[in-house]
Amino acid sequence: MTTFNDKFYVYVSRPVVKTYKEVVHPTARKGVSNFFTNLGFPIRFINNLLQFKFKNSWDELQLFVLNTTFGVGGLINVAEENNFELRYHDEDFGQTLGHWGVGGGFHIVLPILGPSNLRDTFSLFVDEYASPLKPEDKSFYITDSTDKSIGLKTFDKVNSTSYTYPVYDKMRKDAIDLYPYLKDYYNKRREQQIKE
Repeated sequence: MTTFNDKFYVYVSRPVVKTYKEVVHPTARKGVSNFFTNLGFPIRFINNLLQFKFKNSWDELQLFVLNTTFGVGGLINVAEENNFELRYHDEDFGQTLGHWGVGGGFHIVLPILGPSNLRDTFSLFVDEYASPLKPEDKSFYITDSTDKSIGLKTFDKVNSTSYTYPVYDKMRKDAIDLYPYLKDYYNKRREQQIKE
């Protein structure tokens, strides 16, 4: 699966992402990034609450209200533009479980999504219910079909990868064997995120 994901990256994902980066103006990419970060509010807010990180939850609520109202639906990060002392606190359900002592379990490599573990793979389904991009015909969700949901998530992924793909390029260059390298990187990164 690691080999499949790497080939998918080299022959599909990377060319699309590089073209997107060359064609789309940095200001537009930043606006898209701000918009999708703002949409991730429910996941971050709920998981900060579940970890009893109440100040972080309060920061998230302030950022959401501020950026949704004065930031044109989240396209502008008003707090960042005005040097307010507010920042996002990325938390997901996998981090919440890890915070309360649930181990990662065995390592998993997901198609296209890449390295994960049993705990974090399970958490993807839980976080999906808090995501406004879940395909549901209800007022909380902004997509009413699987096609629209996948389309918006893919757009978000392409935009976010346009900032980070050089990191993976460096990993590919440095790694003697990609699977253990990515596994070790993922596990260390998740441990660090859980401790924060």
